[in-house]
Amino acid sequence: MELEEIIEGCYKGSRKHQEALYNMFSAQMFGVCLTYTKDRALAQDILHDGFFKVFKKFDKYNDSWAVGAWIRRIIVNTAIDHFRKTNRMSNVDFQESIYLAGTHDEVVDISKTSDLSEIINMLPNGAKTIFNLYTIEGYKHQEIADMLNISVGTSKSQLSKAKSVLRELVNKYYVR
Repeated sequence: MELEEIIEGCYKGSRKHQEALYNMFSAQMFGVCLTYTKDRALAQDILHDGFFKVFKKFDKYNDSWAVGAWIRRIIVNTAIDHFRKTNRMSNVDFQESIYLAGTHDEVVDISKTSDLSEIINMLPNGAKTIFNLYTIEGYKHQEIADMLNISVGTSKSQLSKAKSVLRELVNKYYVR
């Protein structure tokens, strides 16, 4: 099936075309979900919730947009909604020394991997979410603050701490 045919079918609410769209983009969007949570089951839930929203709001899709980018935006917003419901940025306890010492219980042996996403996943959820929104998704601090119901200062502070920890981890494990 061609993408144009799939999109047309999704406009009409065709389950067959929705399934085809899901199959076309789900693996990529699952990767996006994993940038916002370490838990694969939770990432799967976010993915399904996000695609539910995609199909529910398909009448708002404008075919001048890239469908993959439109879906990604909905998936990211779904992940942010989940984060907002489950976390409080003002209560984040960011202990750099735990992450730098390598004693955090979720630390993987990053000396054996070249996957930067594993290092990013070592960050606390709040710092990781802000790092992803700012660095990967391209949002500004004011937009992040509005999305997460935090102050601009908290967004900037968490990003600065995340970058500092990431820099130290990369230097510790990769720069010899």
